[in-house]
Amino acid sequence: MLLDFLKQKHECNHKNVPIDVDEAYCPDCGALIKNKWFLVRCSCCNIKRSAHTEYSEIKPDTKFCPNCGATDFYIQELDKVSFIDVHYAIFKKIVIPQNKYTIRQVWIEKEDNLIEERKLIGAGK
Repeated sequence: MLLDFLKQKHECNHKNVPIDVDEAYCPDCGALIKNKWFLVRCSCCNIKRSAHTEYSEIKPDTKFCPNCGATDFYIQELDKVSFIDVHYAIFKKIVIPQNKYTIRQVWIEKEDNLIEERKLIGAGK
């Protein structure tokens, strides 16, 4: 029973996706990954708060703001992280869902005259 648990396939953590690009395909699983940076800020005084991820949720390290004592916070999404914000920034790799479909086309040709144009009779998914 324990061996069955250990043999189960777990989700890909996309560790081979480079951190310095905005979007890239994971070489391990093929998913499109978007690299995003987040800052946690106090809702009252707007200072940056140190944070961590807990079960893929971003949460501040302390319950109360060290500057004003408020408990409310908000998460700011950054396009690029600056050198000053590196200590406070949280990095996440987000999977972008893609529509996978195939197109099927059928062409027919007249047997007696091959010079005429081909006609598309249907396209389907």
